[in-house]
Amino acid sequence: MSHRPHRITPAMLIGVLATLIAVNLAGCAPYQFGNASLFPQNIRTVHVPVIRNATFREDIGVRLTEAVNKEIELRTPYKVTADPLADTVLRCEVIDETKRVLTENDADYVRALDAAIQVRASWSDRQGRLLMKNSIVPTNDLTILFSQDERFVPEAGQSIDTATQKAIEDLANRIVSQMEARW
Repeated sequence: MSHRPHRITPAMLIGVLATLIAVNLAGCAPYQFGNASLFPQNIRTVHVPVIRNATFREDIGVRLTEAVNKEIELRTPYKVTADPLADTVLRCEVIDETKRVLTENDADYVRALDAAIQVRASWSDRQGRLLMKNSIVPTNDLTILFSQDERFVPEAGQSIDTATQKAIEDLANRIVSQMEARW
């Protein structure tokens, strides 16, 4: 008994491709590929006013605004716009920034510290409906509180500035993650 190898013809490839396309088009709901499926589909634009800063470190609000805008453009299907009449508005405020000593040596020299930033955020549409809700601890508050700590060790050449920048980037990531659609 001799076996001939099966040969795939162009007609077979076209048939398989046509079947795949038909199955994809006949699905129950439109499927979004990539990260677009994670976010509400009825939104196209987001306005992020310069983030207010209630701390003594005056540059944190501007730096966080930059990081949030960058994160939205990178991870979401939305376009950040300067137009206050955008589909939605993401408002944030830096409410606290602290530095805490974690460890000291025997001579009371600081060995490790935490840089901490707290931010209040709310995301609403043109009608004022909140789009970002605290899914872990539901409250009647109109904002969600985000807090981020970053450890730094001055003896190892780390500084408060690098720790603060890392905290800002992590906060931006967490804020944009809260913009994802809830299942």
